[in-house]
Amino acid sequence: MKRPELLCPAGGMSQLKCALHFGADAVYGAMKAYGLRAFAGNFSEEELGEAVRLCHGKGAKFYLTLNIFPFDDQMEGFVEAARVAAHLGVDAAIVSDLGAICMLRERVPELPLHVSTQASTVNSAAIMHYRALGCRRVILAREVSLERMRALRAAVPEDMELECFVHGAACMAWSGRCLLSAALTGRSGNQGACAQSCRWNFSVVEEKRPGEYLPVAEDEHGTYVFSARDLNLMPALRDLCACGISSLKIEGRMKTEYYTATVTLAYREALDLLARDPDLFEQEKERFMEELACASHRDSDTGFLYGAPAQPGGAEGFHQAREYIGRVQEDADGGSAVVEMKNRFHAGDPLELMTPSGIVRFTAEPFIREKTGERLDTLGIAGERILLRVPDIAQAGDLVRGPVRNHRM
Repeated sequence: MKRPELLCPAGGMSQLKCALHFGADAVYGAMKAYGLRAFAGNFSEEELGEAVRLCHGKGAKFYLTLNIFPFDDQMEGFVEAARVAAHLGVDAAIVSDLGAICMLRERVPELPLHVSTQASTVNSAAIMHYRALGCRRVILAREVSLERMRALRAAVPEDMELECFVHGAACMAWSGRCLLSAALTGRSGNQGACAQSCRWNFSVVEEKRPGEYLPVAEDEHGTYVFSARDLNLMPALRDLCACGISSLKIEGRMKTEYYTATVTLAYREALDLLARDPDLFEQEKERFMEELACASHRDSDTGFLYGAPAQPGGAEGFHQAREYIGRVQEDADGGSAVVEMKNRFHAGDPLELMTPSGIVRFTAEPFIREKTGERLDTLGIAGERILLRVPDIAQAGDLVRGPVRNHRM
């Protein structure tokens, strides 16, 4: 069984570092313009160069999202951004628009291209067309089932890579090509400015069809008929690997470093175990699902992989089984390490150290506040550095998490 690439999101430098630390094979992110997550931190030209160097230093790749649908008056800036990215050494650009693909092949031929999921690719004829244009990979539409993935893999040459989304938020529109945000707020999802209007609470009435009721799932919070459940293909990981997909992509460039670390670590461990011992992976699958639940998420399902997804009522709420406590700044020395805090915890709390090799549990002890030298049982100031007793294996870049509390710092 060929092990696919694990491709993880990086909305900014902190998320990129977490993705690399916890085992990403490749990372994708955007410059300050021309990507479909305009409100993520994204990367300046200088930061992009540093991001590429960090990835390559870890043996990983960096893919740049240039996946807006550019108008003619945006095209020159779009091409110049691609030219800068190629010079900085990005491993590929992810592009949605057919005209943009043709323009980049003509004017920046040295830049490898991947076709974005926004292109809604669902058949082998389209894949072969993109291959003829010089594209190296197609990111399949989320609507493609496992059976059709197998057929597509068999229908196109091996040198044409296929990628699919494996985890994260999903859009109620076909391949995310939605006009709802633009219509209701003037912010176009196809220009990277989606307001996520589908997550709002709607009442649906079609006045010209009296007596014809749409099936709507509902709970005590209201009706969220447009808000799709999250995607979680951990249960299908063995099937995906067996069908020849080259890259598994985690959604989440608007997510935190803690989310990136948690999901990356879970899929890294799962893919490695699956490659070593598929039967043991099946036994451990529930543990990986529990690990994914430690990061903020909506109710999830397997999307279109095995058929139509479930009705989306109730998909407005977020769940999270663990809270992000802080990030280790230096390797442990004598059983203690400097931790930069994100959320409050208390001495006596059951904590967990997240490392690239797995989770290590320990109990919080009183700690030292670096700024003042005070010995404290709790602290509620984000960004404060503390000296905390941790397991000896703790290294810079590891994360600490603990029980979810009702308060935030």
